[in-house]
Amino acid sequence: MITKLPDNLSYLVSILGFGQTGWGLYLLAGAAMTVAVTAAAMLIGAIVGALVAWAKISSNLPSRVIGNIYTVVLRGAPEFLIIYMVYFGRVVDVIGNSLGRLGLGDGTVINNFLAGALGVGLISAAYQAEVFRGAFTAISKGEIEAARAIGMPAFMRFRRIIAPQIMRFAIPGLGNVFQLSVKDSALISVTGLIEIMNATNKAVGSTRQPFLFYVTGACLYLILTNFSTQIFNAGERRVAKSFRRPVGM
Repeated sequence: MITKLPDNLSYLVSILGFGQTGWGLYLLAGAAMTVAVTAAAMLIGAIVGALVAWAKISSNLPSRVIGNIYTVVLRGAPEFLIIYMVYFGRVVDVIGNSLGRLGLGDGTVINNFLAGALGVGLISAAYQAEVFRGAFTAISKGEIEAARAIGMPAFMRFRRIIAPQIMRFAIPGLGNVFQLSVKDSALISVTGLIEIMNATNKAVGSTRQPFLFYVTGACLYLILTNFSTQIFNAGERRVAKSFRRPVGM
């Protein structure tokens, strides 16, 4: 005999489910957009952050000053302000409209995505730059000097010695930056992009159930951050195997 669900439980199943009256698919689509924006932001942050880290460790004084100014300003300014500055910038509009004319998507959606990814990415770059700089200083200088002594070219030193060890030391810090970017992605709801926060707000406005949907949104963020933690931990363990020292050394 099938027991009928209590009315309140039945209501929860219907409103959070995947039927015509449910918001489940809408919230999952928002979560997918959050992941996409965060991944794009991390890629942008990795490229810009690597350049900033190179500037900060450079022997050139103007480069060091520029790198230090970037990290101080981007880490000190409110994230909301950075995203607003990027969103209302003309560069994003030009790129998005150009892609729209090429038939690669709706210009407005592309603009919102680019603004969100670029805004969060520039913020992420300031933190990734410090992670890369710290990872570089952790490399044994003896290894680099030995490579120079045997005449190894600069690019080969970077590819075979510096880059692998930077990634080894940087992975834990990058995991923290990823989680920070996931949380910063909530701010891009102001651009109109339908990510977790925007989807949650729309569900709240339609159903008048703020506690239920904000708790659901918080759970989605917790799931994403926990899943990313597991991925970065697995990556850290895998990289550590390549650098494990022989017994007795």
